[in-house]
Amino acid sequence: MITLPKLEAAMFRNAAIETLEKIGEDVLIAFEKSYQIIVWNDEVNTFDWVIETLIDVCGHTEEQAEQCALLIHTQGKYAVKNGSYKELKPKCDAITERGIGATIEVMAQ
Repeated sequence: MITLPKLEAAMFRNAAIETLEKIGEDVLIAFEKSYQIIVWNDEVNTFDWVIETLIDVCGHTEEQAEQCALLIHTQGKYAVKNGSYKELKPKCDAITERGIGATIEVMAQ
């Protein structure tokens, strides 16, 4: 049987633990859920207001915001932004504070 000096054994053990921790982080990241903000159509808000909101809150270009507004109108709802819950929550709140219906949903895997 081969035995390692105590220092080498400790270094090997620490390297193995760091590797397992890294693998655990990678697995955690791989299984982290993705979310999306859904904006709902209504008969109250104008196209211009929805477009302005998407530009201001979501950082869309004017063209992106116009396309989203048209899809919201024709489909009844549309996912305007994807990301983590932590990232999307303040954006969703800002949209709803402007009187526009929006929710956060888990993206289908």
